[in-house]
Amino acid sequence: MSITFTVLDRDQQARAGLLTTPHGSVETPVFMPVGTQATVKGLTPDMLRSVSAQILLGNTYHLTLRPGDELIAELGGLHRFMGWDRPILTDSGGFQVFSLATQVKINDHGASFRSHIDGSPLELTPERAVEIQQNLGSDIAMVLDQCPPADAGPDVIRAAVARSILWAERCKRHHTRADQALFAIVQGGTNLDLRSECTRELVEMDFPGYALGGFSVGEGPPAMHAALPTCAGLLPDHKPRYLMGVGRPEDLLAGVAAGIDMFDCVMPTRNGRNALAFTDAGPLRLRNAIHRRDPAPVESGCPCYCCTTFSRGYLHHLFAADEMLGPTLLSLHNLSFYLRLMAGAREAIRAGLFATFRAERLARWDSAS
Repeated sequence: MSITFTVLDRDQQARAGLLTTPHGSVETPVFMPVGTQATVKGLTPDMLRSVSAQILLGNTYHLTLRPGDELIAELGGLHRFMGWDRPILTDSGGFQVFSLATQVKINDHGASFRSHIDGSPLELTPERAVEIQQNLGSDIAMVLDQCPPADAGPDVIRAAVARSILWAERCKRHHTRADQALFAIVQGGTNLDLRSECTRELVEMDFPGYALGGFSVGEGPPAMHAALPTCAGLLPDHKPRYLMGVGRPEDLLAGVAAGIDMFDCVMPTRNGRNALAFTDAGPLRLRNAIHRRDPAPVESGCPCYCCTTFSRGYLHHLFAADEMLGPTLLSLHNLSFYLRLMAGAREAIRAGLFATFRAERLARWDSAS
């Protein structure tokens, strides 16, 4: 098997584990920085290692459009291409087809669409999604699925579940790369009956890992938080569980409490590029004039290069002057915050104190809002 997963400690539903891949081991629960186009925007691999990033995420849709999966394979695979020697997960591109591409036509065969870059016609089928990810050489690949928006009607969501099951089976049949694990994706919105039906069908196919897709697509945090414990509990206990695209700090802790092991989101880097810093005392907006003369670091006690070297006043200046260093430094800090949050969650689970850990952080963030 290309990966192994072991649950090492439990605290109610929360769990701390070890995911072993061909490019190294990953302690869970884990947050995966998003490197959509073979780069985490503005950050070098050494910067990512400096904040203890364990695993990165790449994107099938974007990388097959530019520069092309065959070119990446020719240049030694995604790890060598982007200079990252630790694990990589690639998503299937299904979400981007439905959110970015224009003139999408979806049927059981696959998705036909036009590139958001130049309008060129393309087709993404389950088989092609697998082929692209095998060319990329990621440690973990994802099946192609259909992700409907939260406001879709019951018939649309039911059809997406049926199609996602069909596509997962075709992906599994087509997948041949022995050093790459293929994870399934459960759809169903907040309809727990459909989630249960989708999970049951996918578990029978015996994938090495399972993801919950179709959350954080407009349903609102309370609805997601209410559904997560049941949805996570439906997944096999001995395999990794991945909540896709969910990234507010409070949502990560809700996912950990429900028994989720893996997370990804563009939120820390996207907000960093827009001058918003995440801290244990709540968010900071570094463009605000109050920071112009502030000698304090973005977050006291944070060990990242941004916080140990520069002041809030300097960050304010960088953003006011539209200097590219500002987004780089704040993206680095935000990833440090997210990765330290997950490290703290792992430590709390091992000590049997996760509920206290979560409550303390939620109370801090609430008092700052």
